[in-house]
Amino acid sequence: MKIIKELSEMISEEISDAEKYIRHAIECKDTDRQLANTFAELSNQEMNHMNTLHGEVARIIQEYKDKNGDPPKEMMAVYEYLHKKQIDHAAEVKAMQSMYKGL
Repeated sequence: MKIIKELSEMISEEISDAEKYIRHAIECKDTDRQLANTFAELSNQEMNHMNTLHGEVARIIQEYKDKNGDPPKEMMAVYEYLHKKQIDHAAEVKAMQSMYKGL
């Protein structure tokens, strides 16, 4: 399904943006704490966007299953591969966010 591909790409972008913002937050925490906090908040918002988009993917897949049975194996294999990469990347970003909170 094309929409799953598009949403998956959006999810990856949100995670990458969250990483970009938290890296900036960590870099400027000693020189401009207010700006660092703004970057950290933006990072958190990007992760919220990621969660929202992921919820939509899960809903669409479930609706497909309810109407048509299991999605094509090839589609699910690609989705599961990308999903695992996204989970790993999101975990790295969450670790950086936690590190920032501890600073």
